[in-house]
Amino acid sequence: MRIQKISAFQVDLPLHEGSYNWSGGKSVEVFDSTIVRIETDEGVTGHGEVCPLGPFYLPAYAGGVRAGIAELGPQLIGEDPLDLERLNRRMDAALKGHPYVKSGLDMACWDILGQVAGLPVCTLLGGRYGESFPLYRAISQEAPAAMAAKVAGYRAEGYRKFQLKVGADPETDIERIHAVAAELERGDVLIADANTGWLMHQAARVVRGVRDIDVYIEQPCLSYEECLTIRRRTDHPFVLDENIDGIPILLRAHADGAMDAVNIKISKFGGLTRARQARDLCASLGIAMTIEDSWGGDITTAAIAHLAHSTPPELLFTATDFNSYVTVSTADGAPQRKDGKLAASTAPGLGVTALPGVLGEPRLEIS
Repeated sequence: MRIQKISAFQVDLPLHEGSYNWSGGKSVEVFDSTIVRIETDEGVTGHGEVCPLGPFYLPAYAGGVRAGIAELGPQLIGEDPLDLERLNRRMDAALKGHPYVKSGLDMACWDILGQVAGLPVCTLLGGRYGESFPLYRAISQEAPAAMAAKVAGYRAEGYRKFQLKVGADPETDIERIHAVAAELERGDVLIADANTGWLMHQAARVVRGVRDIDVYIEQPCLSYEECLTIRRRTDHPFVLDENIDGIPILLRAHADGAMDAVNIKISKFGGLTRARQARDLCASLGIAMTIEDSWGGDITTAAIAHLAHSTPPELLFTATDFNSYVTVSTADGAPQRKDGKLAASTAPGLGVTALPGVLGEPRLEIS
């Protein structure tokens, strides 16, 4: 089997709640998603998706996905999409860095592999654990009372883990954490995610100001070293995200005792192949994980579901269902949230069928 054609489509994903706001005044109202289609000479077609959280979150941006595919795609024509490790090495040799560009291509090849094998991707990634897995709900940054008021509604949808977007003025963030914590019930979990938004002195004030609250502190500062310093100044459970983008830093963070849990974002690692390696390493080291991506719609959510569903439950801290945040559906068969949980498809591959009427005409075609 050989890759015969690669196409990339651009789809806007507006948000149900109007906007998504986080540290430093960053905000997005419509996400720019790239859906990748890979066609083979044997008639099997796979899909992937990459959707950066704007150009100001990670070193990734939507236009860069498509520009990178235009650069990398010709190098993959004629390659075997089933030979995933070799294909990833080929991508790394042809384009240094830019893992987010490679993510949708790798994801589409996993979709093809599952279809050829007649198995869902989660089975190929290690097997399906249980009937479903729990999700978290991100609470977009607003005034403390407004954020607290959203908890009951989200809990009614089945969420029991709440990721509070902080990373602004320390006094206001302390108020946010206290206000939301006051709305929690037994069994609920609270994560205060600063998304690198605090300087060290600000982070130190916040962790001291919420020392009586049962809350996880996530990625308080920009650099790994700053986060490690704050980690050593608090007994709150600690999560790293933005700094963890490969195996070397993951190993360093484990050796330093820098975290209790880690976020594995598929596109940050370059696709399911590398994200699975990170997931399996974390499982071996006993590190709890959130399985997710930067953002996305139905296809990204499907990929998240397969990686999360194949993760040992005791090590799966939580995962996310981006397709429930957005107003546009791009594929049939994508998993849908039920009572705050998600389940990967049992159909071969990712289990999704892209909707041509939504995708429109491709932005680029390589053959």
